[in-house]
Amino acid sequence: MAIWLRRSRNIAGYLTAKTGFWREGVKRGRWPCRWFRSSNILSSAALSGGDFGNPPASLGGSAALLACRRLVSVKADREYDSPQCDDNGDRQNNQASDFPGGRIAFTYEMQFISESPKERIPCYRVIDDNGSLLMHGSFVQVSKEDALKMYSSMVTLQTMDSIFYEAQRQGRISFYLTSIGEEAINVASAAALSPDDVVLPQYREPGILLWRGFTLQEFANQCFGNKADYGKGRQMPIHYGSNKHNYFTVSSPISTQIPQAVGVAYSLKMDRHNACVVTYFGDGGSSEGDFHAGLNFAAVTEAPVIFLCRNNGWAISTPVSEQFRSDGIVVKGQAYGIRSIRVDGNDALAVYNVVHAARGMAISEQRPILIEAVTYRVGHHSTSDDSTKYRAVDEIEHWRTARNPVARLRKWMDRNGWWSDEDESKLRGIVRKELLHAIQVAEKTEKPPLSNLFTDVYETLPGNLLEQEGLLRETMKRYPQDYPSDVHEA
Repeated sequence: MAIWLRRSRNIAGYLTAKTGFWREGVKRGRWPCRWFRSSNILSSAALSGGDFGNPPASLGGSAALLACRRLVSVKADREYDSPQCDDNGDRQNNQASDFPGGRIAFTYEMQFISESPKERIPCYRVIDDNGSLLMHGSFVQVSKEDALKMYSSMVTLQTMDSIFYEAQRQGRISFYLTSIGEEAINVASAAALSPDDVVLPQYREPGILLWRGFTLQEFANQCFGNKADYGKGRQMPIHYGSNKHNYFTVSSPISTQIPQAVGVAYSLKMDRHNACVVTYFGDGGSSEGDFHAGLNFAAVTEAPVIFLCRNNGWAISTPVSEQFRSDGIVVKGQAYGIRSIRVDGNDALAVYNVVHAARGMAISEQRPILIEAVTYRVGHHSTSDDSTKYRAVDEIEHWRTARNPVARLRKWMDRNGWWSDEDESKLRGIVRKELLHAIQVAEKTEKPPLSNLFTDVYETLPGNLLEQEGLLRETMKRYPQDYPSDVHEA
C-alpha cells in the first residue's frame, strides 16, 4: 500500500507539473479520472506524456481503478466544454455525469428535497365502508368459493380472539394478543399467496395459519402449552409456528423477522423456487434498525420478499404521529429502491388484489415489494395493556363499528347474494362450539415433561444447564403451590 501511495503521489505530481490536468480538472469540477477511459488500462504511455487516455501501468487493474472508469462520462465532458444557451444568452444547465449507482444530472440551483410531499400517497381500495364496489380499473375478482372461505376464516379469527381473550382474563392462559380490526390483512393476504410461500410473521397473523389449515385444536394446544404443542410449551401463548404450513415460529422481539425473511427469500432465489417470502410487522417495527437493514439487504440482493406492514396507528401506546414524520411507511420503500404501495387494510378485496399482484412481481421479476396496509388496532395491544388510557373510547368504537373489515366484506357478500343472517348465525355457533371443545381438550392434556425445557439445543447438556435444571427441580419441590400440578418432573 505504501508503494502504491508513493506512486500515486508521483503520478499526481507529474500530471500537475507536465499537463496541468489535475489542477484544471478540479478547477472545472471534473472527477480527476478522465484519463481512465481507454479499455487498455495497463498502458504506461501516460507517464511518458504521449497518451493521457490511459492510466499508468503501475496502477494495475485494481477494483478502485475499474470503479473510476465506470464513473466516466464522455457526454458529460462534452457538455462541460459546450454549454448551450437559451434565447437570452443564459447558460442552460443540461450537464450530467455518471456516479456510483447511475447517471445524475447537475443543477446550478441549490435545492433541498422537501421533508414531505405536498400530497400524501393515495390508498388503494376496491369496496367502500358500505361494501359497495368502487368504479376503478381492472382487479382480480374473488370467486364465490374464495370469498366464503375468506369470510368464514375472518369470523373464526374474530371468535377465537374473543374466547381466548376471555380465557386469559379467567386465568386459564397466561397471555393473549388479538387481531381485532386487522382480520382482513390476515386472511386476505393469505388467500392471495401459495402454500409454498414462506411466512415470517410478527404476532398478529394467526389468520394466515387458519387459512392454511391450522386447526382450532392446534391453536388451543399452543396457548395452553401442553404436550401436543409443537413448541413443547416453551413459548408464550400466541407464538405459533408450523413447519407443515411454511410458517416460521413467532418471535417476540420486534422486527427480528425482517432481515431473516430476506435471507430466506434469497435462498429461494438461489434454489430457483417458484415461491416468495412474506414478512409481517407493525408500524412500530419500522422504527427498528432491522427494518432498514432488511429493506436495503432485499433491494441489493433483489430477493423475492414481500414486506407487509400493518400500519394500525399505534405501537403499543405510541401513536404514529410521535413515531415518525414521514408519510407513513410506504415512502420508505422508495428510499431503498423498493417498489411500494399503500392499501386499505380494512378492505379484504383490496388487500387480496395487492398481495396477489405483489407476489407475481416478486417471483417473476425477482424483486422485493413493500406494502403498507392502513388499518386500526381496535383491541388492546395485548392482555397486558389498557388502551383506553391513551386512546379515546369513541375513536375505538368508531373503528370497531363503522370501519369493521369483517362487516364490510359481509355487506359486499350480501350484495352478491352469497350470505344471509341464517348462514351467519350457523357459522358463529359452530365455531364457538368447536373452539370451546378445543380449549377443554387442551386444558386436560398433560404438560410437557420438565426435561423438555433443556433439550433440543445441545446434544449433551453442558454443566450450566444441568445446574439450572437441578435448581429448578429443587425449587419446585420446595414451593409446589407456585407451579402447575400437572407439570411432570420426568
